[in-house]
Formats: sequence, C-alpha cells, structure tokens
Amino acid sequence: MKEIQQIPVAQASRTNPFARVFDELTAFCRSRSMFMLHYCTGCGAIELPPAMTSRFDMERLGIQPMVSPRQADILLITGYVSVKTLKRVILTYEQMASPKYVIGICSCTVNGGMYWQSYATAKKLNDYMPVDMYIAGCMPRPEAVIEGLRGLMERVRTGEANGWEDYYRRYDYYLGHQQRLFGEAWQTPTNVIQEAEHYGLAGPETEGEHTALLRQHQQPLEPLEMRIGLKERV
Repeated sequence: MKEIQQIPVAQASRTNPFARVFDELTAFCRSRSMFMLHYCTGCGAIELPPAMTSRFDMERLGIQPMVSPRQADILLITGYVSVKTLKRVILTYEQMASPKYVIGICSCTVNGGMYWQSYATAKKLNDYMPVDMYIAGCMPRPEAVIEGLRGLMERVRTGEANGWEDYYRRYDYYLGHQQRLFGEAWQTPTNVIQEAEHYGLAGPETEGEHTALLRQHQQPLEPLEMRIGLKERV
C-alpha cells in the first residue's frame, strides 16, 4: 500500500484539439446568459430599477434578475453589510451553484464607506467571501452599474472570474474571518469541503485550524418543529 502511495501521479493533459474551442464557446455562452440575485442591503439598491428597466435595460446584455439563489449566477450586494446581514449573505452565496460570481456595489462593500466606524458593519466584504467585481461610488449611477456588469461578463468570457474557485481552495482563510466575526460556533448548512472535493479544487488551504474548529461545533441539520399557535375556544 505504501509503494502505491509513493508512485507519482501525473496530471492528464487534454489531447482533444477541439477541447479548447469548446471551452471558449462555453465561456462565451455563459457570459451572455447570466441570472442575477440582488441582495439589497443598503441605499445602492435604488439605482438598480433604472438599470434593469427600459432606460438602461440590462437584459439586452443577457443579464436578468432571479429570485432564488439556486438558479442565480451573480450575487449582487448593494451597500453596507452589517454583521447580521453578512450571515444571510454568506448563507445565500453558499446555496448558489458553481460557477458563481459576486459583485459589490457602493464604497460600503469596499471598506465600509461612511459606516466604516460602526461597530455593527463588516468593512471589507472580500475578507469573508470572494468578490469578483467592485463597483465603487456613493452611489454609482446606472451607467457605472452597466459598465461593471459588462466588465464581469468580459472576465467570465476570458476565464478570469474565478472567485468561486478561490473560496474552495482557501476556505479555511474565509472561514477564519467568519469565525472571528460571528464566533467559533459559526456554521452553515452547506458542506463546503465536500463541494471543494467534488469540483476537484480541494487543496492544502481548504482545511486548517478553522475547519477543525468547525468540526467541533458542527451539528447535523434537524427539521424545525412547526406549531400552530391557535388558542382553544371555550
């Protein structure tokens, strides 16, 4: 058994000459058909309706809103993120299927913006989850939002928008920041390590001291008890 483990394993190279062509075609099609879930945490959300409707019409780019994280490619976070809100943002992000992309709108997602002194505000969003595109400003106009979306589309087409892969490869790093903010008992229903192994992205930084701490507190999901609070009539 030890001899088998010592045999070096070489990564198989792709020999099909059309593989790269299909990869580029897939990336192009993916960049032109994207579904966006907007998580409106702050005032930046007010610029989304004109960006989505007839004036600027982001659907002409191939981007349209989606109401469920299960069917969304883009998670759009519009404004400051409080500690309580960030928990929901991370839960939403982990429920999205890969590949998935994150856009932070407004300066608040970059460094806390005008709320940078608030004890209740998470300052840098990319400490807790990968961000593929920032659209800075207070607040960015719809033209800037459209330009940012076009920039993300180009990064998807060229294969540069790989934040979701970074989340799997460096999960222990992101989990460490989450535990520092939420406490060491923080956990989510998603088994990120198992997903990393599924996509072949598990590496030396996927697990570490923070994932070990997670295992100490992790509990299996249990169905919630439903009670109907109707009072008995006399």
